[in-house]
Amino acid sequence: MADVRIEREFNVTPKRLFEVISSHTMLIQWWGHDGMTLPEEKLDFSKLGPWYSVMISDEGNRFKMSGQVTCVDPPNTIGFTWGWHDGDDHRGPESHVTFTVIETAKGSKLIIDHRDLPSQEVAARHANGWTGPMTRLERFLKQS
Repeated sequence: MADVRIEREFNVTPKRLFEVISSHTMLIQWWGHDGMTLPEEKLDFSKLGPWYSVMISDEGNRFKMSGQVTCVDPPNTIGFTWGWHDGDDHRGPESHVTFTVIETAKGSKLIIDHRDLPSQEVAARHANGWTGPMTRLERFLKQS
C-alpha cells in the first residue's frame, strides 16, 4: 500500500475553504481537470453517503470514480472512500481520502491525504492527478 499527501495554502478563512470543498454547488466548480466536463455526478461532501463523478476529457475519454463520504467535521475534516471504475463500470480497489483544513497566518491550508493506494506507481499518478483540481480550487477561490 502507498499514500499521497498534498498541501496547499489559500488566502481564505478555514470556514470559507471548508464550504468550497464540501458543498455541491462549489465542489463541482473545481472538481476535475481543465478541459474535462462532469456530465454525471453526485458530489456533495457536506453529508455522509455515496458520491460519484464521471469526467469526460476533451478527447472523449471517460473516467468514473465513486465512494462513500465517511466523515464530515466542519470546518476541519472530510473523509471519503475512493475507487476508479473500469470501462465495464466495475469498481476497482478502494482507497481513502481525507481533506483537512487548518488555519494559518495567511488564511488556511488544505491537506489531502490519499491513503491505501495499491502501489507506489498508482500513488505517483494520484499525486500528479490531484494537482489539476488543486489548481482549479485556487483559481475558483480567487474568483469568488
